[in-house]
Amino acid sequence: MLRPLLLVALVVYVADLVTKVLAVHYIDPADPISIVGDTVTLTLVRNPGAAFSMATGMTWLLTLVAIAVVVGVVKIGRTLRSGWWALGLALVLGGALGNLTDRLFRSPGPLQGHVVDFVSVGWWPVFNVADSAIVCGAILLVALTVFGVEPDGGASKGRDAAPDADDTRKESHQ
Repeated sequence: MLRPLLLVALVVYVADLVTKVLAVHYIDPADPISIVGDTVTLTLVRNPGAAFSMATGMTWLLTLVAIAVVVGVVKIGRTLRSGWWALGLALVLGGALGNLTDRLFRSPGPLQGHVVDFVSVGWWPVFNVADSAIVCGAILLVALTVFGVEPDGGASKGRDAAPDADDTRKESHQ
């Protein structure tokens, strides 16, 4: 499952990079572009923090966290057998790489770069493709966990789950 995971992550990463390049080139920070009145606009913002502008001034820490996420996802991806888990992790990986690239290479400098955000929807904080991918991937991973889908593709067995028929037969022969 590592190859499909990396392919989806690459698509997310490229989409994020291309949209950020276009946003920086075409959107004037002082003049948002209206898509649906004032509800949906393209608004260029440079975010020094995490989602919702949390951890502003801790860009170096966010960079290290993103690197750890990338390494962790690739390591886990080597053992996956579930396509759904691969998709969820691919979305997180592609988004983490997109925002990590900004933190490494955008101004004000390496490990301190500000992330380019440009999609504004109503009262919601301004975000980008990477943020959307991370959130969608995280929601999918939580749903898979809640519904008992294991990364190996099997269903998890809770402590309170009924014993398998094989387990029952083994106990009766003892």
